[in-house]
Amino acid sequence: MTDSSSAPGTILVVEDDPFLLDQLRWALKGTFEVRAARDAVEGRALIESDPDLYLFDLRLPPSGQVEEGFGLLSEVKRRKPEATVVMMSGEEDRQSALRSIELGAFDFFRKPLDPAELMVILKRALERSRLVVENRELKDQRREESSFDRLVGQSAPMLRLFREIEKVAPSDASVMLQGESGTGKELVAQSIHQRSARRARPFVAVNGSALPETLAESELFGHEKGAFTGAVASRPGRFEMAQGGTLFLDEIGTLSAAVQSKLLRAIESREIDRLGGRRSIPVDFRLISATNEDLEARVAAGTFREDLFYRISTIPLRIPPLRERKDDIPVLIEHFMTRYAARHQKPARALGAGVIERLTAHPWRGNVRELKHVVEMLVLFAEGDVIAEEDLPRALRTGAAAPPAKEAPASFAGAVEEFERKLLADAIAAAGGVKAEAARRLKLDGNQIKYLCRKYSL
Repeated sequence: MTDSSSAPGTILVVEDDPFLLDQLRWALKGTFEVRAARDAVEGRALIESDPDLYLFDLRLPPSGQVEEGFGLLSEVKRRKPEATVVMMSGEEDRQSALRSIELGAFDFFRKPLDPAELMVILKRALERSRLVVENRELKDQRREESSFDRLVGQSAPMLRLFREIEKVAPSDASVMLQGESGTGKELVAQSIHQRSARRARPFVAVNGSALPETLAESELFGHEKGAFTGAVASRPGRFEMAQGGTLFLDEIGTLSAAVQSKLLRAIESREIDRLGGRRSIPVDFRLISATNEDLEARVAAGTFREDLFYRISTIPLRIPPLRERKDDIPVLIEHFMTRYAARHQKPARALGAGVIERLTAHPWRGNVRELKHVVEMLVLFAEGDVIAEEDLPRALRTGAAAPPAKEAPASFAGAVEEFERKLLADAIAAAGGVKAEAARRLKLDGNQIKYLCRKYSL
C-alpha cells in the first residue's frame, strides 16, 4: 500500500469567474496540484483525469444554471461512486446545498470564499479520499490472498485443493475432477492448464451432456466433407483444436459407448480418425475430465468402460461443495458483489444485519453457481444503499409468510399439472437454475424441457 499522506493531492476545480479561479490556485498552492476548467463542457473533459478531489461551482456556462453543477456532480458519481466532490455556490437557497448532498457531494460551502474555511473542508475531503483508496487497496489485497487464479476461497478444503492443483499442474497426467454441479470444475481445469507447460497452447472445453448423441463423434473427432448429410465441408474436432494444449471433457459420464470406445483409442494411441476420414491424425493433448456422477458405480453397472475409467482418472481431485466450505461464503459474496456492480454499473452496497447469516445458513444445493445467481439478482434489483433481508429471494428470507393453503384441484388434469409444475421447479432449483442439468436429471430432452418451462412460465 502506498503512503501518500505527505504528497500533494490533485484537485479538479471548475469555476467560471477568472478572478476567483486565480485566487483558488494561489490558496491551494503547495497542498494541491490544481487542474482547472471554466465551464461545464471543459470540466467534463477533465473528469477522467482521476483527481483526488473535485471542487465545482453550481452555476456554470454554457447555460449559467445550477443544473450545470448538479450535472457535473452526477457525472462524476456515476463514473466513480466513491469520488469525493465538494460543491460551492453563492446561492442563499438551502435547497441547493441539500440537493448537492443528496446527489453525493461530500460537503457544500457558500461564497464569498474564505480561504481558511475552504482549506479545512478540502483537507478533510482529501483525508476521506485517501481513506477510501486505502480501504479499496486493503480489499484488493484481501481478495488476492483469498483467491487462486480465478478460484476464490480461504477455507481448509479449498486451500487443500489449491495445493493439489499446484502439485498436479506441472505433470502431463490425466486428471479426473469430481464434484457436484456448480462447484467450479471448469475453473479448476483452467487453473491446472494455466499452471502447466501447455499454458501457451489452447484450452478447449467440451460439455458431454450438451452433445447430442448423433453429433458427439463429429464434435470430438471432426468429420470430412460428405461424411453425413449436411457435412458440406471438412471440419476439425475438439481434439485437433486442443493440439498442444488441454482438452477438458465435462460430464464425461454422459458419453455413449461408441464415443467412449473412440475416446479410449485417442488416449492410448494419441491419434484420432475423423468421421469419413481415411487416415489417422496425430494429436497431442492433456486430458482433464469431470463428472458429478459416481463413475465407479457406473463401471460396476456396466454403463461405463472400466478400461477408460482407469485411463482418465490417473489423478482424481475432489472439489468440495459449498456446504462444506461455508467460511468461504462471505468472501464469495464480496467477490461477486464487486464483479456484478461493475458489470451492471450499479453502486456498491453494504449487506444489512442478518443477510450474511441467512446466506451462510442456506444449503446451496446449486453450489457456487446458485450463490452467484443470487448475488447478481441482489445487485440488479435491491434498492437503497443497504441490502436488507426483504431483498433476498423468498427461499432465503426470514419470517416469510407461510404459503396459503392449497385448494383441491378442480380435476385430475389440474392435479397432474400441479404435480408437473412442482417437480420441474424443484429440479431447476436443485440444478442451480441450469435447465439443461434439470433436464438431464429428469431424463427429458431439450425440446421437452423448453416446452414445459414455457407451459408453466418457469
